[in-house]
Amino acid sequence: MKRLMPVTALLSLFALSGCDLVVLNPSGDVAAQQADLILYSTVLMLIIIVPVMALTVFFAWKYRESNKNASYEPDWDHSTSLEIIIWSVPLAIIICLAGLTYVATHRLDPFEPLRRLSDGQEIDPSVEPMVIQVSAMDWKWLFIYPEQGIATVNEVAAIVDRPIKFEITSTTVMNSFFVPALAGQIYAMSGMQTELNAIINEPGVYKGFSANYSGAGFSQMHFKFHGMDEADFDSWVGQVRAQGTALDRETIAELNQPSIAHPVTYYDSVEDGLWDKIVNLCIDDDSLCLNDMMMVDALGGGGLEGLWNRELFRGICSADDPGALMAMIRPEMRIREDEIITAMTLVPPAAAN
Repeated sequence: MKRLMPVTALLSLFALSGCDLVVLNPSGDVAAQQADLILYSTVLMLIIIVPVMALTVFFAWKYRESNKNASYEPDWDHSTSLEIIIWSVPLAIIICLAGLTYVATHRLDPFEPLRRLSDGQEIDPSVEPMVIQVSAMDWKWLFIYPEQGIATVNEVAAIVDRPIKFEITSTTVMNSFFVPALAGQIYAMSGMQTELNAIINEPGVYKGFSANYSGAGFSQMHFKFHGMDEADFDSWVGQVRAQGTALDRETIAELNQPSIAHPVTYYDSVEDGLWDKIVNLCIDDDSLCLNDMMMVDALGGGGLEGLWNRELFRGICSADDPGALMAMIRPEMRIREDEIITAMTLVPPAAAN
């Protein structure tokens, strides 16, 4: 039995050596900075944890019952020097952790544009981020590319060393969009749009999934994230266009139906204004968009006036010139033009990480 223990421990080490600790060894700069923050925080906390654990073993050994030479001082109750060490060292660690966390979390704000491509490599200001619109569904992920005019389900790709701007929402319960190799997780919430700015620095295929329990199909709500060079990405876009069908409101209504282990699906075109309808929860014509509902509330809310406003102002927030349209419908409302436009184009508030 004694010989079996070392063998078991050795085999466990070999098994652990095969683990892919992607959170601590990511392929995206944002995730790499987050990994550094985890390591720095762990080292700072170990400054306290290791001595405490070592002293616990030391005291247990030194003051064991069989050690008759250990000093016994039942009336001892205070030591100024010991109090200084006990309070000052943890306080210093807390101050360091607070400063480190404050600086890092503001630098890695998911709503802020990226400040660099990687360590020592600045972003070319002429390069626009690739916008990818992400919607969590039961139990699948929809990705829309407004620049390319395509969409996919349970598969997403991006160009290496090009900034990515994810716009994230949900058509159902709250989920969490997470690609560990790319960046931290961001919640996807119904009727709201969150954001994640990130970048992938190495080509490869990476795992993405929902990190928030959302029902029966949660365990299979995952997708593949492809990091590609520009040529491979263009080829992938061509493949999507060649194999896909149109994505419109009828298709979204079908996708909204719960399904488990949904296959990868391609769409070669996306209906105009579809993303705004997804965010504002008004895919079908009978639903009042959330931004229109907010306008109704601003103009009187419920009651008979609210019912009249509901139909009168349906779709006004998505109009090409909402200010002029509002002026024709309600000429008595003397509001400055900039306030009208701001009110008409109001979207549901964004949610923080």
